[in-house]
Amino acid sequence: PPDEIARGVVDQMAARYERGVPLLPGAVEAVGRMAAAGPVGLASSSPRRLIDVVIASTGMDFAATVSTEEVERGKPAPDGYLAAASELGVDPALCLAVEDSSNGLRSAAAAGMRVIAIPHGVYPPAPDALALAWRVLDDLDALTPDLLR
Repeated sequence: PPDEIARGVVDQMAARYERGVPLLPGAVEAVGRMAAAGPVGLASSSPRRLIDVVIASTGMDFAATVSTEEVERGKPAPDGYLAAASELGVDPALCLAVEDSSNGLRSAAAAGMRVIAIPHGVYPPAPDALALAWRVLDDLDALTPDLLR
């Protein structure tokens, strides 16, 4: 059955992530920098189990996390970002979203957030999605609290 297959895939990914998480370079440091300046949330297309394994494995500190499993519609709908903003108690218009995917950019923009794009070198966002970005950065090292001002 499809549910069993999906569970098996998630189990395999979780086991692999427990040994090492394939994060974008600078991700842990960027989350730390931004969390020192204010609450940081995560709106992810990943299953809850994988989110929890990544957080436990990396020590990243999020004040709120939302999985696609916990909202009615996944990206590119704004539901995940709106839920994260709600958990943080912050107006979405005051939030800064960081994305590398087309659907993520569309989702954050539809939620009314300012969106920073950090295009993935191998899988860059579609031009129409990238056009939704407030700023485009080369990498996560450029993500600093100064952007909140």
